[in-house]
Amino acid sequence: MEYLDILKQVLVYFLTAYWCYQGVISLCALIKLKDKPYITNKNHKFMAIIPAHNEEAVVGNLIESLKNQNYNKELYDIYVIADNCDDNTAEKAKSAGAIVLKRIDPEHKTKGHALNWFLKQKIEENAAYDALCVFDADNIVDKEFLKNMNKKLCQGEEVVQGYRDIKNPTDSWIAGGYAIFYWMMHRFYHLARYNLGMSPLLNGTGFMVKFDILKPNGWQTITLTEDIEFSLINIAQGRRLGWAVDAIVYDEQPNTFKQSWSQRSRWTVGHLQCMKEYTGKLINGVKEYKTLMNFDGALYLFGIPMMLLTFLLLGVNGLLYLGQEMTFADLIGNYSRYLIATFIMPVITGTAIMALEKKPIKPMMKAILMYPIFMGSWILINIKCLIKPDTKWEKIEHVRDINIQEVKSATN
Repeated sequence: MEYLDILKQVLVYFLTAYWCYQGVISLCALIKLKDKPYITNKNHKFMAIIPAHNEEAVVGNLIESLKNQNYNKELYDIYVIADNCDDNTAEKAKSAGAIVLKRIDPEHKTKGHALNWFLKQKIEENAAYDALCVFDADNIVDKEFLKNMNKKLCQGEEVVQGYRDIKNPTDSWIAGGYAIFYWMMHRFYHLARYNLGMSPLLNGTGFMVKFDILKPNGWQTITLTEDIEFSLINIAQGRRLGWAVDAIVYDEQPNTFKQSWSQRSRWTVGHLQCMKEYTGKLINGVKEYKTLMNFDGALYLFGIPMMLLTFLLLGVNGLLYLGQEMTFADLIGNYSRYLIATFIMPVITGTAIMALEKKPIKPMMKAILMYPIFMGSWILINIKCLIKPDTKWEKIEHVRDINIQEVKSATN
């Protein structure tokens, strides 16, 4: 039992240090920093790239929002990659004003494969673009998006994530759970790290990459989470990613638990793939560059191991109680900390983040109250994926056919 008690203390210190680190970093989201100075002052030329698989219901509104950008129309082109489509996505996109390329490769359906296929062509053409922006087909883009991404390029940024807002936060408690999660990540992960000179992460859509850094190899990702993987590749190489809170894109979220389970399972499997492929590279980056940014990038991958260590600690507490080395009151006290963190704190933090982000709370009350279930179910998803990881990509249906004006009036 003495060894169990020592193990318990080690686990407590380790987990406490991890969460104290995350807490201190998160507080830096409350710091307001001065904007970076311009390194150059020019209007850059962009590719707006939309990988789309059977998205005829929504792609038109995205293209329309991109056509209405407050930016010189001669300085950006809209490309749609109709990826293994068997509907009218290509026709809808072309009639809406996009340049459409059809791709057929049933064995490689992910966004990463589609991006690499497209970008290799543009690299071979030596296409005269300065940067590219990537969007999911269900998105709608704020009219200042390209203007604000151009500002980031002028400030010397090379890879920048925009603000991923939600176009359907009140459709269901599931969609609302996603909204709260993203708002939380935007402020307490991405903004906090950007303020400290560390690196935020790309999160799937609404991001910008300087074209030169993709030459000559294109988009080289191999996991189910190409956004996180691309972020970690750059962090391991010592490149800091940027964050643009004023480059806003609205994203559709799943409305059913089944869809959400499938999507978050894919994210978890992708996270596990990234752990396998990039933990060593990130640790080498820590040794080479000796910056907190590289350490923090490596630490990002430790979320699931920390969950397992927490389960181990709970198990050790149970064994100490059974061995009469701990009172029942102490056991309940120790367990209650984790129950409070899982089922009560999400309600408090969810409400707080909505206040900080100036989001209307009343329409989101059901999502706030159900947020602990949304986050708690992620624990079950992680366990399931550790036991039986499924690497098959499954499409999430997008059907929310609304334009930018409707989104803004609904979210303000």
